[in-house]
Amino acid sequence: MFDLRPYKTHGPRLSDYLPWAALIALGVILNKDGSFQRTMTVRGPDLDSSTPSDLMGTAARLNNALRRFGSGWCLHVEARRAAAPGYPDGVWPDALSWLIDEERRAVFEAAGARFESRYFLTLTWLPPEERQGKLESFLFEGAPDRRNDEPASDAANCHQHLDRFRQETDQVLALFETFAPEARWLSDEETLTYLHDCVSDRPHRVAVPSTPFHLDALLIDTPFVGGLSPQLGRNHLRIISVRSFVTETEPGLLDALNRLPVSYRWVTRFLPLDREDARRTTPRTRPSMPTSQCRTLAPTPCRRASRP
Repeated sequence: MFDLRPYKTHGPRLSDYLPWAALIALGVILNKDGSFQRTMTVRGPDLDSSTPSDLMGTAARLNNALRRFGSGWCLHVEARRAAAPGYPDGVWPDALSWLIDEERRAVFEAAGARFESRYFLTLTWLPPEERQGKLESFLFEGAPDRRNDEPASDAANCHQHLDRFRQETDQVLALFETFAPEARWLSDEETLTYLHDCVSDRPHRVAVPSTPFHLDALLIDTPFVGGLSPQLGRNHLRIISVRSFVTETEPGLLDALNRLPVSYRWVTRFLPLDREDARRTTPRTRPSMPTSQCRTLAPTPCRRASRP
């Protein structure tokens, strides 16, 4: 995208830090750096009714679905807890039905505030550089041979990368559907609504505009104050970051968060690396890591980071 910073007469705004540029396909966002992103909503098995062996099997299949990613990919896993909607109104044919529903409403409201959790997985992919794609055609069997092809236009390259991104992500969704009770891509409207809720204290449905471009400015409706006491609109933000990872985990380790009567967002960013990239990166980052985190990182060719 064209760099507009030399022409701006004001300081940086919140929209300047957001990566979203345009909605270019069903639920697919084109970011300012040329990457694609897509978000699915996921709901796993019920932890209270699942046995430990069931949860271990689900974790193994989840790991098998995510291990296919390498350099250039980024995964954001979010757990979002918000206040549940109130008791729904209804129209009843007689007074007796109305009285029964009113008793049910009283029981519901006597329980106090209710919250519900939703889970999202956002996949982001930055296409490789053109010279890297040409190098792959020489090194890997089955890669497209472009030595005798005419130079492709930027639009053709974009469509090729978009098709590849959609194919890769559709395969991931197919794997999620084998073990998750609910797994589907967000629609255009749901995608814009989800992104708007990430940067606003006034959640509401966002309709798809006729020209879904400049999303960074379109989705902003709340002032943001940074510094040591950040504030988004009327909400004061308190951010918690995990500094190191435990050496051993188990499925549902943080299930207690699903029972808290508070609103929060828990976001984990995962940056997978190819084997060669991991070998070059690990020696540089390991000296600055705690011992427990080094033990966790050593057996896998991946780099992990956490973001609230």
